[in-house]
Amino acid sequence: MSIWDFIQDQVLGMQWINELVATILTYFGIDVSTQMGGSLQFFIYDTIKIIILLVILIFIISYIQSYFPPERTKAILGKMGGLKAKVVGALLGTVTPFCSCSSIPIFIGFTKAGLPLGVTLSFLISSPLVDLGALVILTSIFGIEIAVLYVIVGIVMAVIGGYILEKNYGNDQIEEFALPDYEKSKGCRCGCLKSYKLSNKERMMYAKDQVKTTLKKVFPYILIGVFIGALIHNWIPTDIIQTILGDENPFSVIIATLIGIPIYADIFGTIPIAEALLSKGVEVGTIISFMMSVTVMSIPSLVLLKTVLKKRLFAAFILFVIAGVIVIGYLFNFIM
Repeated sequence: MSIWDFIQDQVLGMQWINELVATILTYFGIDVSTQMGGSLQFFIYDTIKIIILLVILIFIISYIQSYFPPERTKAILGKMGGLKAKVVGALLGTVTPFCSCSSIPIFIGFTKAGLPLGVTLSFLISSPLVDLGALVILTSIFGIEIAVLYVIVGIVMAVIGGYILEKNYGNDQIEEFALPDYEKSKGCRCGCLKSYKLSNKERMMYAKDQVKTTLKKVFPYILIGVFIGALIHNWIPTDIIQTILGDENPFSVIIATLIGIPIYADIFGTIPIAEALLSKGVEVGTIISFMMSVTVMSIPSLVLLKTVLKKRLFAAFILFVIAGVIVIGYLFNFIM
């Protein structure tokens, strides 16, 4: 346990950076025990930590993702059906982009390829929600048990969502531009597609480019998230946070879910807010519901998704995801 605690606190949590920042600030005459000094320490430490995690994880995940380009993913899913296809669709979502906005173009590619609706929706739910980044980040905040359980629950949610939505809705709820064009494809349903083979050097270059692109895209949101986290951590009294999101409020999970929806960020941007809420005594399930709603249900991603799904399926998708996030939050609060 001592070895694992070291990994969680010093390797993943990078507490040594926090201590180093405190030492440097103290050297320059800044008292980190004050609100202002503590906020500055939190801001510098969390920004550095998140960027390091971001660079390492995006590189690793992008390298893995290079083995599963959209063409190969279509080929794999095109040969399957039923529950197995939905499970594989959800699992493949774990090696694809970090945010829901990036997942939707791939989702469109799947629907145009003629893949079953349930499979594509399982992918759409799991892609921004469950990945190696989420596992590592949640481990650094909550511990390995909660992180693994989160991944399992996220995949189960994606599979159930794909099954329920497919059972009640059909391809008539997909906009025409995203439906397959069998005249052009001559009936090909992905089994005939060949994935592009990359050399190891090309995979490394692809991963490097993804790091640059993603870092440039999410860096402003990381700074915003760290700023909000610093405010929560050092300026907002604990009793106010507890009143709104504490275990005494039976609606805390619902409130956290609704608060997260308008925020546009990926899971990296939620780290400092989650850490600050945890330090204020907010329950794990409430924090996880907030993180899930941010990553899956951001307003920009919903606007983009509305161009693909017609009204009935779009409304059903939103209701299912919101309900699922709320149920998962209460479940975590109950068992933890």
